[in-house]
Amino acid sequence: MSRVLIIGAGGVGSVVVHKCCQVPEVFSDIMLASRTKSKCDAIAAKLPRPIKTARVDADRVDELVTLMREFKPELCINVALPYQDLTIMDACLACGVHYVDTANYEPRDEAKFEYKWQWDYQDRFKKAGLMALLGSGFDPGVTNVFTAWAKKHHFDEIHELDIIDCNAGDHGQPFATNFNPEINIREVTAPARHWEGGKWLETPALSTAEEFDFPEGIGPRKIYLMYHEELESLTRHFSGLRKARFWMTFSDNYLRHLEVLQNVGMTSIEPIDYNGQQIVPLQFLKAVLPDPASLGPLTHGRTCIGCLIKGIKEGREKKYYVYNICDHHQCFEEVGAQAVSYTTGVPAMIGAMMLLTGAWSGAGVFNMEQLDPDPFMEKLNLHGLPWTEVIL
Repeated sequence: MSRVLIIGAGGVGSVVVHKCCQVPEVFSDIMLASRTKSKCDAIAAKLPRPIKTARVDADRVDELVTLMREFKPELCINVALPYQDLTIMDACLACGVHYVDTANYEPRDEAKFEYKWQWDYQDRFKKAGLMALLGSGFDPGVTNVFTAWAKKHHFDEIHELDIIDCNAGDHGQPFATNFNPEINIREVTAPARHWEGGKWLETPALSTAEEFDFPEGIGPRKIYLMYHEELESLTRHFSGLRKARFWMTFSDNYLRHLEVLQNVGMTSIEPIDYNGQQIVPLQFLKAVLPDPASLGPLTHGRTCIGCLIKGIKEGREKKYYVYNICDHHQCFEEVGAQAVSYTTGVPAMIGAMMLLTGAWSGAGVFNMEQLDPDPFMEKLNLHGLPWTEVIL
């Protein structure tokens, strides 16, 4: 029986609190907090059990500390913006609270995805006897656990890793993103990087594409090479990796709109002067695009996210694929959200469960692949994200 504070009331935050409510034997007391308390209250009104709600500015350590000292959580699940990871970690250290997030820190003024800032908290969390679990979403998160599971049960050495993310859903909107538009567009428009031959290789954004035949009737789709944060931790913790890449599907419609928006400067994160006021074009674009949390009732189709792995087992080459397929409509029926929010929110809840039940323990800062994958993989099957593995 544990008290948990969830920060962030977007689509993912809504899923996290719904899923925590389904496991009262672990999450006995729940508080949902965000900058806009009315969003928290609207989510709370749809839940099967009562929770507490609060307003907090996650950019301010003092407000976070005050809230934590009042509610006294054992653990904080951070599903706010990646810009706020460090302030929330600081507050957790000040209050003796374990920490879980779904995305690594990035500065507001630079589209730079790097774990260094959070890894630098290792000694402070270790000294405090607290655990910080980084990237407990799907990718990063489940993909890291998939890789650790494969290494534990299927490979003596992993040589090649391809993380492949397909959203085969359709929301019917001219242009919308399935999670925070600002974070999504910064991620997609950044240069692609992958690991090969012991170093990082960089290519222009969306310049490398292949076709991949997705399972269970989804079929062939074009996948684009991108950089994603789990590559940094996986190449660090699996020293035998010779090649590691991340791929994602995009519709032609999405890419056409994105190209036009880039060409007219709307994806820029550099402030401009507008009528004497400084505005960031990408933040303005976020304000006029559909809220991802509103896409749930509009979206149909499925997602498929998995790891294609090559390596050696007992002296022989082996190729293996492990994946999850998630249905947008089924997610909406269960928790009122589309599958992209669901596939991030469920692993955040499971990661928190691992800490609170003692299935995962330790002091310091951890990425998912550093911990035993077996209990997490078991909970994926029990809480809505069943997985399939295939020997190729």
